[in-house]
Amino acid sequence: MVRGFRLINEKGQSYSLMDIENYCLLTEPSGLGYSYSTEYEQLGNVFIENLRKFEQGQITGIVNCLKYDNFKELVDFIEKANSLKLAYKLPLKNGEKEYLKDVNIQSLSKTQIQTTGVISETIVFDCLSLWYEENIIIYDMQEQQEEIRWDFEWDSKFTAYDIRSLEYINQGHVEAPVLIEISGPVINPEIQLYVEGELYQKVPFNIEIEEYEKLLYGTKENDFYIYRQKTDGTLESLFNLDVIQFENDNVIRLPQNKSCELRLKADNEILNAQVTILTYFKAI
Repeated sequence: MVRGFRLINEKGQSYSLMDIENYCLLTEPSGLGYSYSTEYEQLGNVFIENLRKFEQGQITGIVNCLKYDNFKELVDFIEKANSLKLAYKLPLKNGEKEYLKDVNIQSLSKTQIQTTGVISETIVFDCLSLWYEENIIIYDMQEQQEEIRWDFEWDSKFTAYDIRSLEYINQGHVEAPVLIEISGPVINPEIQLYVEGELYQKVPFNIEIEEYEKLLYGTKENDFYIYRQKTDGTLESLFNLDVIQFENDNVIRLPQNKSCELRLKADNEILNAQVTILTYFKAI
């Protein structure tokens, strides 16, 4: 097993950075670690930290293409995307695992074909996030072989479908945001977070989501949202006083290294839901 890279756009389409025949091959990657900038104040013979900031970082490498067509396709893929993720697959002791990082293209050089017949150009990505993994938990009424992915299970102690529960320990380096989809019909849904067995936070929604609609809720940094996805796919913001309580803490993120339980509740049965937990790492 070897490590691998690919680019992913907002539609989930990917461009391989490991296939020199059909795409391109990324070599000499650097900037995969992390750094801080720190300021100290001297007090006698000791230095006291007064400002410590995580640095943004850049990832650089060489993209190698056998044909100009492949180079152009790489440029087209980048420029047609509204957003980009760099996917980094690592060979670990117990198998492979893929991590993601939100990035912007900073530069891509263009010189001439080498004497080897390969087009080799420098690419630079500005990092927009930490590395993260998407842990996706899917529940519906159908029994499917791949209904549950990763290391999570819906708690079976509830016999009624008006409460769904999952347990998780965030072993990342920062709080873990969540992305939740609840499909209608559902009446007055509520998201609850229990930490170490105690109710820590709850977010109730005073709304009825109709059949074929969805409630969409996300708590990523700089991307907090509450939407109703209508039957035609359009999004309606639900961030208003008729739906949520503004005085409430409506942003659920899972703390580090604590036993957490997420519960989805409603006045009626929750027949279909998806929970994605984003676990962030400063380096992998």
